[in-house]
Amino acid sequence: MGRDTIADIITSIRNADMDRKVTVRIASTNITENIVKILLREGFIENVRKHQESNKYFLVLTLRHRRNRKGTYRTILNLKRISRPGLRIYSNYQRIPRILGGMGIVILSTSRGIMTDREARLERIGGEILCYIWGVLPGMKEQKWIHEGLITESLPNGMFRVRLDNENMILGYVSGKIRRSFIRILPGDRVKIEDSNN
Repeated sequence: MGRDTIADIITSIRNADMDRKVTVRIASTNITENIVKILLREGFIENVRKHQESNKYFLVLTLRHRRNRKGTYRTILNLKRISRPGLRIYSNYQRIPRILGGMGIVILSTSRGIMTDREARLERIGGEILCYIWGVLPGMKEQKWIHEGLITESLPNGMFRVRLDNENMILGYVSGKIRRSFIRILPGDRVKIEDSNN
């Protein structure tokens, strides 16, 4: 099985951010360049430059810093890979999940290129859900939302699609005691979904 380029860049950025590194270098490909452009435009990174080394091109990302009176502190990035080579996840534009009520973004691969969930809804096109991205600041209290909804579709690996009472469609997954007890959740079941910024 080939390398998962998107998972690799997500891991590289996440690890660099957790280690408080100022910059991180990732391989430059068409898909990584498009994803990084979105990260820069949405304010998740400070800067990006292209670097050549031994006939190979890399992208050097400067992670975002913020300042207050006590000094420098940094944005903590949260990146989550969704669709994978062995499990492709697709959605039409009406069912694209909203991350933290719109505070985060979904990156999709569509017939018109890689774009955010907001752009896909405006264009009225769906696609493959590549990843979720959101950010929080150190010291920010964990925010949790509890939603209720109806399971409309069961997916592999303990995931399922839920229509919330506000008519939004989101992806959920089984965790905690329910997963350990092998409790089955089927389409038509009503569930409570906990959504947090961690």
